[in-house]
Amino acid sequence: MGPIKKPRVSESVVDAIKKMIVDDGFAPGDKFYSENELTAKLEVSRSSIREAVRILEVTGQLSVRQGKGIFIVNADALSFDAFADWLRVNDQSLQEHFEVRLIIEPQTARLAALGASADDILQLEGVHAAFVRNARLGLTAETIQCDRDFHELLAKASHNRMLFALTRTMTTTLLDDWISSFHTPGRMEKTVAEHGHILETVKSGDADAAMEHMTAHLRNAIRDIKASSAR
Repeated sequence: MGPIKKPRVSESVVDAIKKMIVDDGFAPGDKFYSENELTAKLEVSRSSIREAVRILEVTGQLSVRQGKGIFIVNADALSFDAFADWLRVNDQSLQEHFEVRLIIEPQTARLAALGASADDILQLEGVHAAFVRNARLGLTAETIQCDRDFHELLAKASHNRMLFALTRTMTTTLLDDWISSFHTPGRMEKTVAEHGHILETVKSGDADAAMEHMTAHLRNAIRDIKASSAR
């Protein structure tokens, strides 16, 4: 299999790994290639492989066993159970992630509403439109990427370089937030509406409303994730 041309686009790596599972004849219960082997085979960065494997683990298609390797899971039978188990194990770290985001991102939205340029608005509108399309098509990996891009573009629209750098770090290192949100029943549809509200307040320059809508968006997400894990 040839190299992935755009290693930053996680959905390309996810799709490549899914194809590899089928083409190379792996079955549920089989041990899969290691991260190092996947990195060499697909010729992408190890961080891209780790991110893609994480997405496939949460969706119940792969199982990462500490010290043993990566294994194939029967996704059709176990996807929701695997996700629910993963949420329970990661509950504390998710709570901490969202606490940090609640400190930073409402202020990001406020500054974006105060300082967004016409080009910033066009970029936000474009990624939100892509988000809506992918959500309607049920393309989870693509929707996760659009969500992360939306939050990054908000930080870019703040015109605060430190805030933008911090947000880019969060969207890269706090991947679990986005994965868990979009495998929580109903959350993808709610996020479409919540992002729309944030976008409208930024476009209108209503800083207070932008901050309030971002706060509500993050609080709603963690509430829904916790409710899902408690089922």
